[in-house]
Amino acid sequence: MIIVEEVQNENQKREFLEFPARLYQNDKNYIRPLDKDIEDVFNTEKNKFFKDGVCTRFLFKNKQHETVGKTAVFINRQYQQKQPTGGIGFFDCIHDQQTANFIFDYCRNWLQERGIEAMDGPINFGERDKFWGLLTEGFIEPLYGMNYNYPYYKTLFENYGFKVYFEQLCFSRPVFGEVSRVFTIMHAKHKRNPSISAMPMKKNNLEKFAKDFTEVYNKAWATHGEGKKIEEAKILKMFKTMKPIINEHISWFVYEGEKPIAMWINIPDLNQWFKYLNGQFGFLEKLKFAWVKKFRKNEKMVGLVFGVVPEWQKKGIEGYMIWEGTQHLRKHTDFKITELQWIGDFNPKMIRIAENLDTTVTRKLATYRYLFDREKEFERHPELN
Repeated sequence: MIIVEEVQNENQKREFLEFPARLYQNDKNYIRPLDKDIEDVFNTEKNKFFKDGVCTRFLFKNKQHETVGKTAVFINRQYQQKQPTGGIGFFDCIHDQQTANFIFDYCRNWLQERGIEAMDGPINFGERDKFWGLLTEGFIEPLYGMNYNYPYYKTLFENYGFKVYFEQLCFSRPVFGEVSRVFTIMHAKHKRNPSISAMPMKKNNLEKFAKDFTEVYNKAWATHGEGKKIEEAKILKMFKTMKPIINEHISWFVYEGEKPIAMWINIPDLNQWFKYLNGQFGFLEKLKFAWVKKFRKNEKMVGLVFGVVPEWQKKGIEGYMIWEGTQHLRKHTDFKITELQWIGDFNPKMIRIAENLDTTVTRKLATYRYLFDREKEFERHPELN
């Protein structure tokens, strides 16, 4: 017998956070997410997706009233698919297929009652940049905001009938690894052009860099597949939020005269600091974070966005930018590894860019889909042109 509890009171909210911490207590690679990051997803005042969506979360307990699983289930009406598709996320479960099946059945019924015809998971009730996908390869320390799970979760999903809708690839390369000769040749070529310059992002001029980021991004990505234009005000707000953790040596812009033509945005992997905080971020933890940030070397940086405006693509300007930035950060930082995360297998253009950076795939996460009509033909995510 499994008892279902909708998460409503403070004790249930605490258990939703504590259950995975107990489940992974013997896994040396597990890094507990910040409680506040999880709770913000379910805060109707902080999560904009509640304006046109619905989300609830559940605990699943055995007859001894011990938690054996948890999940959130939601409908995000901005998540447009061929058929009405809901989501499940923040799934954790003991190693037991019957328990997992009960949870999946419960979520399916909840969604069907609301007119939904399929469910994707594990995904986020929000943007794709956090808490999205099931780890299927590369069971190493997760990056900040990245899902982590036991290998048996793959079996739980696939035995139930979920199929891979798309895979998220994560690429990595050593900072001091050999750089492609093509990059150094392109760097030398563009270095001779007096109108071409490279500049690292500085905290004291975030307005300029937000404007330049918006211009490059909207030209490079907005018309590409599922891309959408972003607003300068939102980017500036994001940069200001990121200001305490911006490293001024690792994010780069390239200009033709005053015109921004390429960008390479990186941040330190916050999990290399947050792993010492056990999910908390109160006053004492903030003091500890400041101490750890100052005295513990962070050797891992994460690539967030890489873009070149269309008129400069296929001209080697990325080689100029990468080698210019790499030479600088080798001298001025402690970073040894750079990771590019969240590149969908449906995005061959971005995969080629990552491969051209001499990277290797270090982990994969899968977004699974389950069609309620079991006779309906399953289709993977369409490839972007």
